[in-house]
Amino acid sequence: MSDPHQAAHVAEQAETRWVWVVGIVVATLLFMMAYMSLHWITMPPQRMETINPGTLHLAGEFVEANLGSATEADGSVTVRLVGNQYSFTPQCVLVPENTPIVIRATSADVVHGFSVTNTNINVNLIPGYVSTFHARFKETGEHTMPCHEFCGVGHAAMWAHVKVVDKETYARLAQQKRRLSCAERS
Repeated sequence: MSDPHQAAHVAEQAETRWVWVVGIVVATLLFMMAYMSLHWITMPPQRMETINPGTLHLAGEFVEANLGSATEADGSVTVRLVGNQYSFTPQCVLVPENTPIVIRATSADVVHGFSVTNTNINVNLIPGYVSTFHARFKETGEHTMPCHEFCGVGHAAMWAHVKVVDKETYARLAQQKRRLSCAERS
């Protein structure tokens, strides 16, 4: 390959092959995006649970009397909470250690989110949808729960807390009241 014209021709062929490879990859990705977009529009996921954010406090699962922690028949605990500008209701959630926890939450106004420190809990709250997350707290203690989605001028002050207590304390408090928050802790 000492001929410069032949070397240039070989290089041009290699570049042409790579242009075709890159073009096919880009076309495939664009086709996949278009297909999935049409698929999601025509067939929304069935696992999404919707709710009317305008009636949250009037009736249904997220009325104020239902918010907080409640023990279910199978021994698990369901935590229900609502995000509003600029607070979570309830402000503090009480849960037992080493127990299956189901967090069900929604937003009444704008997109919110929360993460619980030192855990893998990270949930977005979108008006009109119910977010569900399964968790288990291994040790007693207190965790902060800040809003992690910018929701307006008061966003920086939007914090709540999760208090994890031993099972006996939680069971004693649960006998006194069906729905618990940190206010009931003694």
